[in-house]
Amino acid sequence: MSSLEKIAARRAELDRLAETLAKQLAEVDAEREELAVAERVLRRLYEQEAESATAGPDAGPPQRVQVAGRSVLKVPHCREAPDASWLPGDDQR
Repeated sequence: MSSLEKIAARRAELDRLAETLAKQLAEVDAEREELAVAERVLRRLYEQEAESATAGPDAGPPQRVQVAGRSVLKVPHCREAPDASWLPGDDQR
């Protein structure tokens, strides 16, 4: 094998490695972004939980709250297992 062939073979090997590493880096970046979103959502939920904790353990009916720009139903913690009748109509299903 000539020196030029060795160089070409090594270049091809490095190109494949660079492609593999680029894919791995893209996957890592995507997962890091997902974790950042999850962290923001959890922080928001914890903040809302702390706010509702000041209202007492039986804070009343469920409330609509914003999490990551979406409206979700936040059901307060209850000591007894209630039936679904106290939930808003669509959420009873």
